Amino acid sequence: MNGHEHTHEHGHTHSHEHTQAVLNRLARAIGHLEAVRSMVADGRDCSEVLIQLAAVSSALASTSRIILKDHMEHCIVDAVERKDQSAIDELERAIDRLLK
Repeated sequence: MNGHEHTHEHGHTHSHEHTQAVLNRLARAIGHLEAVRSMVADGRDCSEVLIQLAAVSSALASTSRIILKDHMEHCIVDAVERKDQSAIDELERAIDRLLK
């Protein structure tokens, strides 16, 4: 299995076309969050910290949208074709948590 394939509990394997983009975005978000941590440790202005935290949150939300779209285009299409209601239920639970 290469870095773009994923096996679900449901027993199927498929490729995600955006895996590398997601990994890159996550790496940038991690670096950005580390920078925010340093800002807090250095006693930087709270407004500056909040602005940077908002940027990290926005980056994570954007990454979540990419993963969700990829999941719907691949996993959920497969689940519908296989009439796998549990995969659809899992997606609904994940969306509920994402949107909290």
